[in-house]
Amino acid sequence: MNTPKAAASPFDLHNALVEKLGLAIAEGNLAAHSILRLDELEAQHSVSRSVIREATRVLSSKGMLESRRRLGTVVQPEESWNLYDPQVIRWRLASAKRLEQLQALNELRGAIEPQAARLAAERASWDAGSDLVSQAARLWAAGQRGDQEEFLRLDIEFHAAVLQASGNLMFSQLHNLVAEVLTGRSAHGLMPNLPNHEALQLHVDVASAIQRGETAAAHAAMSRIVEQSSEEMRHIWSSSHETDGGPLALDGIPAAMPPA
Repeated sequence: MNTPKAAASPFDLHNALVEKLGLAIAEGNLAAHSILRLDELEAQHSVSRSVIREATRVLSSKGMLESRRRLGTVVQPEESWNLYDPQVIRWRLASAKRLEQLQALNELRGAIEPQAARLAAERASWDAGSDLVSQAARLWAAGQRGDQEEFLRLDIEFHAAVLQASGNLMFSQLHNLVAEVLTGRSAHGLMPNLPNHEALQLHVDVASAIQRGETAAAHAAMSRIVEQSSEEMRHIWSSSHETDGGPLALDGIPAAMPPA
């Protein structure tokens, strides 16, 4: 005799609705300035009014919705969203504008992570530098083995450790943003099956420079890591989305190709 499935809890229903609506807004299926009718959402998603209200409250806290008197719940334009929110980042990465989102995040990384590496070379203790060298070695080993899951985990940990070693708490708190970039690249097939040898060496270079207190070298190596990440994403995207006119461009700029 089959045991009947337990009914979904209000918490699960709420989370599922937040995901559906967040993705729909990020994709543009729920267009900016359109009005959401709570009764229509209730019927469409077969959930209670309280679940609808809680889901819209969460999305309003992220800047994606706004409740207006005598008008209702209004979808907000992208510039109003909390673009640093991890869920918003994931939804944007799942949209058709994935490459543009990754490029924007990489540009932000390029402004932050090299400076964090420079500060880490100034401020990190010898032990912290040694830990980074050890992390880079484990990252290298995972890359050489082709263990993608372990490589991603270690890569996230390495970049978080550099941000923390900078001694700047505001930099350190951006580790979730960097983690979403790295996870998004992997989840959406925008990184090589095996890490580039140069990328592996650059992580070692960053760690070694921080341990030795070489600020310029730490900054340069981290800058190159971010640049290479952008180049790889463009190349993989253009290789899988070729048109009659050649590789797809991003914002009108021809896609960069890796060196032969």
